[in-house]
Amino acid sequence: MSATERPLSRKTIATYAIGSLGTGGFATLPGLVLVYYLTDNLGLAAILSGVVVTVAKVWDVFIDPLIGAWSDRSLRTHGTRRRFMMIGALLLPVFFIVTFAVPLGLPAWLSATWVFVAFVLTATAFSLFQVPYIALPAELTDGYDQRTRLLAMRVVVLTVAILLFGAGGPALRSLGGSNHYLGYLVMAIVAGVVIGIGMLISSRVAPVGIAAVSAPVEASAGYRAGFAVLRRSQPFRALVLTFLLQALATGLMLAGAQYIATYVLKSEDAVTFLFIALIAPAILFAPIWAAIARRIGKERGFLIASILFGVAALVMLGLLWVPGAWVYAPVALAGAGYAGMQSLPMSMLPDVISFDAKTNGPGSAGAFGGIWTAGETTGMALGATALTVILAITGYTSSVADKHAAQSPAALAGIVLSFSIVPAVLIGASLISLGRYKLRKTDIDEAAPAKVAA
Repeated sequence: MSATERPLSRKTIATYAIGSLGTGGFATLPGLVLVYYLTDNLGLAAILSGVVVTVAKVWDVFIDPLIGAWSDRSLRTHGTRRRFMMIGALLLPVFFIVTFAVPLGLPAWLSATWVFVAFVLTATAFSLFQVPYIALPAELTDGYDQRTRLLAMRVVVLTVAILLFGAGGPALRSLGGSNHYLGYLVMAIVAGVVIGIGMLISSRVAPVGIAAVSAPVEASAGYRAGFAVLRRSQPFRALVLTFLLQALATGLMLAGAQYIATYVLKSEDAVTFLFIALIAPAILFAPIWAAIARRIGKERGFLIASILFGVAALVMLGLLWVPGAWVYAPVALAGAGYAGMQSLPMSMLPDVISFDAKTNGPGSAGAFGGIWTAGETTGMALGATALTVILAITGYTSSVADKHAAQSPAALAGIVLSFSIVPAVLIGASLISLGRYKLRKTDIDEAAPAKVAA
């Protein structure tokens, strides 16, 4: 640890990390079950389901930069970002429950509208928490290695949350038995409350009483602030593009996991074992990637983790010819890589923010966080969209409730391709933008004294 780094207390690390119980839950459960809920419970066509989810997520892309600017203004005016985080934590459970409470017997267009409106409100509440949450590491500590430590613990909680919601969500849904309406409602109530509690607890870590750091930023200038940080920070452009492409790859696999379980592995409950296979190695490898980053640098560790994930995805192409339990092995390999793909870029983001503050002055963390969250949201949304497009092209047949329609060989192939080769290609593309990321530890350590002086 360099002399300029502020040591983080265990309480600060733990309180910040528990926020990922909420962020991991919200990123995982809707991504896993929402499209499947629309196609195999409400009977919507795959392409219409994709439109509902995608347009709802486009709203996130619109609102995130504004929330980033409002968050920066709140920090300047009130000395904290906490109020945004608390509002989001309190509202999200309500809207999340409503999303999965579509009354029985509604026409398809009305069911689609219900889910769309409710999910837009849920996503807005999530952004109120997530955008300030992403900005906090740059304000909690100054040091390169301290941020790695902070974000490594966050990723441990994140991977536990993915397992909890990815495996536990379908298990809660099954409590409804043949009554899928009741099953989804139980799942939404339990998951929504747990997500909200995790976010509410973590909001307490937001520093209070931070002095004003920049000139006022009006809400209407949110987009200008976001585009300004994109334009002036080459490392940020490289990092956010890499993360967007990887979010697209993981979002596609996440949305396809339930289809793999139901139609390729022939068991709707197999999705639970897929998540166990993914997350157990991720929990083990999160501290390992932190150690690797300290030894060879975050950017090199990120590269290795990404390659590991891409190779694992490519291996799963074998499901086309030999579907079976062997798939859990490459899923475990993907889990090991996934831990690094989450922890390392998230600890690189505050490095980018502090380096930008060295030359442009502090006070833009919310703008960075808004663009980052919008990029991640875009990737995850397009992952679900890509899945529904592939399903539509290959002739997937939608179902109502538990009456699963038989799928053609072409549709089964589409499901497998969306889970294997397409994500592998996207990971390969992300390595090009990652190669353009030029910040190193020495750059960050030199920036820290400048931030303290400012």
